[in-house]
Amino acid sequence: MNSCPEPGSIYVMDRGYLDFERLFLLHQCFAFFIIRSKRNTRFRRIYSHEIDKETGLRCDQTIILTGVKSKKYYPDKIRRVKFFDKEKDRSFSFLSNNFILPALIIAELYKCRWKVELFFKWIKQHLRIKSFYGTSENAVKTQIWIAVSAYVLVAIVKKQMKLDDLSLYTILQILSVTLFEKEPLLQVFEHSRYNILTTTQSKQLKLFDY
Repeated sequence: MNSCPEPGSIYVMDRGYLDFERLFLLHQCFAFFIIRSKRNTRFRRIYSHEIDKETGLRCDQTIILTGVKSKKYYPDKIRRVKFFDKEKDRSFSFLSNNFILPALIIAELYKCRWKVELFFKWIKQHLRIKSFYGTSENAVKTQIWIAVSAYVLVAIVKKQMKLDDLSLYTILQILSVTLFEKEPLLQVFEHSRYNILTTTQSKQLKLFDY
């Protein structure tokens, strides 16, 4: 990891990042991790916790690793949660050093990971910063985070206003051409309104009306 893990944070990773030496570093830094385990991960069960199989959980165990390298790199106890996803009709096995959160939350947090990845993938495809007002490291980071925050706010507006028929890209286009108009958002996003806005040929706002 390039930077020091933040204590109290939860790092959710796919099994491609399964590195017990790195995971133990997170553990030592008082950070938490949730990661998919590989099929060939060797372990010994110490204790099985009670679960409700109606929720999709299949096991919630406290284990220790028994592989030659894995037990060397991660000598402490670890948590193993197995969950059956009805939608995908498959089981998932997770490893975590968090023994506080309910097992179902462990599975749900991993499920949310994919949504977060899709969102940031969308940001990478659509985020456009034409120029930077400052070129120092702090200035560039600040401007990028401002742009990301704007996208997040638009996503919140989309959810709260239930604009399911509009993509985030379309909403941003609408807002860009109505930026200086004093108009309620509900009115801006009326079907008749945004249909006109998205078909307009001019990308330049008129300063005066003639």
